[in-house]
Amino acid sequence: MNRRFRVFFVSGSLALTILLLVGVKMGRTAPAEDDPYSHFRVFSEVVTRIKSDYVEEPNMKNVTLGALNGLLESVDPYASYLNAEQYKLYQQSRSGPQANVGLVLTRRFGYVAVVDAIEGSPAAQAGLNTGDVLESIKGIGTRDMPLAFAEMLLLGAPGTEVEIQVLRARKPEPEKLTLKRAEVKLPAPVLNILDNDTIHLTVPALDATLADSFRKGITAANDKRARRLIVDLRNCSTGEAALGLELAKHFVENGKLGYVEGQRVARQDFAADPAKVLWKGPLAVITNRGTAGAAEVLVSALLENKRADVIGERTFGMASQRRALTLDDGSAVLLSVAKFYNNAGKAIQDNGVVPNYPLVDATAGEDTEGDPSVPAPEAPKEDTLLKKAIEVVNGTKTVAANTDAGLNFDAAVRRW
Repeated sequence: MNRRFRVFFVSGSLALTILLLVGVKMGRTAPAEDDPYSHFRVFSEVVTRIKSDYVEEPNMKNVTLGALNGLLESVDPYASYLNAEQYKLYQQSRSGPQANVGLVLTRRFGYVAVVDAIEGSPAAQAGLNTGDVLESIKGIGTRDMPLAFAEMLLLGAPGTEVEIQVLRARKPEPEKLTLKRAEVKLPAPVLNILDNDTIHLTVPALDATLADSFRKGITAANDKRARRLIVDLRNCSTGEAALGLELAKHFVENGKLGYVEGQRVARQDFAADPAKVLWKGPLAVITNRGTAGAAEVLVSALLENKRADVIGERTFGMASQRRALTLDDGSAVLLSVAKFYNNAGKAIQDNGVVPNYPLVDATAGEDTEGDPSVPAPEAPKEDTLLKKAIEVVNGTKTVAANTDAGLNFDAAVRRW
């Protein structure tokens, strides 16, 4: 080692030591709430106390998994931690089509819960609805169960059965249901002519394959020379969130539609494109608590640009980009890495979309079938949301009866 190198080595080491000491000093003086290591120390101490002082020897694997799932749910209801074996099964389940029961799921209060049951699916035929909680799947409790693992348990060969236990809003005891898996096909939009001037386009599901059907519905309304259009997005909960922004371009001529952004995902703004506009006439949109994903992003863009009046219930709040982040041991975290925001800077996933004509959807009432202690509700004599939409789109607007303006998933679960 020559003299010049020794001087360089000693000088570099001294500089590095000084930087480390400054970093430690700054870390000690940082506010406790901004120091993640202080929280890690608390977590470590709690785990130590559980192991040493709990009434019996705890299963530390379960303690750790419960802590991980609780951590993920506190920041993202759609996040999942999968161990190496579960992640392999997850990848296999996505390699090809499998039969399922038609449930769109989330997590609430530690359990797996229902966002929506796809129209015509085994789950919908069994009466499952937004707000129902799955207590167990195939005899396995869903408490602290990774959401992605719950979705895998519901997959299988066509015709096979899966047993679930469901907690419903007005039933004190869990209800056992056996669902037969099937190849669930997303229902296409349906066009209904209300009168010579008004078209009612019902959109029960959205994804990339149905986007063209959606466009054809708008084109058909133009071909029939309709003057007014009502787009019904009740219980439309499928489709990637970004699709909603693309569909909004068929209605909005100018302005911003919203944006997507994350801690490590650069902001991407979405703007209107006059060349893609298909409908320029009066527009009304109907939503309920089961409106989620692409549909609610579409609704947000229309409402923020004052392009449509929105009638119904607050939407569910499920609009993010999710990604599988693999860990060193082969496990993975499925996590939202970016959220979709409206023009006001509010995350749709956190706030949903509140209609400017809020009304409760009587057609999405709580299920009481099979419970003799609860009288079955009378079928609504008329579709009040559609009636209101017709009034609004025709310009005969009256003040909405706001009996439950912000009804959403949490409110539905709280009733349980």
